[in-house]
Amino acid sequence: MLSSLTSRRMLPIALLASAALVLAGCGSAKKADAKPPATSPTASPTATTPADPCSLKSGSASSGVTVAGAFGKTVTATFTKPLTASSLQRSVVTTGTGATTAKGQKVDTVISVFLGSSGKSVLAAQSVPLTVDDSQMIPAFNDGASCVPLGSRVVVAVPAKDVYGAAGNPNLGIAGTDTMVIVTDVIGITKPLTAKPWTTNVPKVTFNGQGVPKVTLPAGKPSPDLEIKILRKGTGAVVGTGDSVTLNYQGTSWDTRKIFDQSYGKSPATFATTAVVPGFGAALVGQKVGTRLIVTIPPKYAYGDKGSGQALSGQTLVFVIEIQRTVPAAK
Repeated sequence: MLSSLTSRRMLPIALLASAALVLAGCGSAKKADAKPPATSPTASPTATTPADPCSLKSGSASSGVTVAGAFGKTVTATFTKPLTASSLQRSVVTTGTGATTAKGQKVDTVISVFLGSSGKSVLAAQSVPLTVDDSQMIPAFNDGASCVPLGSRVVVAVPAKDVYGAAGNPNLGIAGTDTMVIVTDVIGITKPLTAKPWTTNVPKVTFNGQGVPKVTLPAGKPSPDLEIKILRKGTGAVVGTGDSVTLNYQGTSWDTRKIFDQSYGKSPATFATTAVVPGFGAALVGQKVGTRLIVTIPPKYAYGDKGSGQALSGQTLVFVIEIQRTVPAAK
């Protein structure tokens, strides 16, 4: 599955906005409408990465990019336009002081993407957990975090056709003829995200005769933390990290107080816990099949801070989730 956009539904199926960019493959989520998934263009893993990521070279395109902005936050990229690269180039803008990343490590990154032709931002400061040198990751994105010290800021310049094929990625406004400028802040080793018990300012949840929930949000501001309340304990198998989970969900924005997506009344959704925004996945791991819960997800564990370029950026999201089935991840 982007964290992949395998469907046009909003959150767990649309997943991270960055999924449309960084994963080479698609998952098994069901389509919600006839639009093609944003990950449909074929990635070309061998076109952008040499056998040894430590041998990646800087070039005039990647070194010609000036990046401004606080580490791990929204950044700007300034360069002479149009910026073009005939092959992948990588420049380390700021060298971190941590240990050098190694294959298989899980690291937290913040990724921003700009078009070389116009300087337009395609993705702004999206938090993306990566596994270094993951074969399912588009190499151009993995290259920003491979074989660099933790705390580094890295610029990758790469022809879009080498990433998505000649057609580029139309759903994201990336033409195959353009050059992509990818700025990666390598934050640190990923720590497991866990939710706190939700005990204060918890919404009222009721269910109608068809089992569809109604969430009544309380007054006041949402919690800044990831918090969960169990509405009904399940007795089935325990959901593990990376498991493929089938469930029903309803998503409400605390900010707009409106439902933005749900599977209730349609058909259950199926996806891996690692293929959704971090807060949603964390709410599932460790729960038993049959569990019904409500979780509040602050922006940093959902679609990022306001201004990150996504429809739900800056919003706290509340989900009612009912877990129906889990299939262990392949070892």
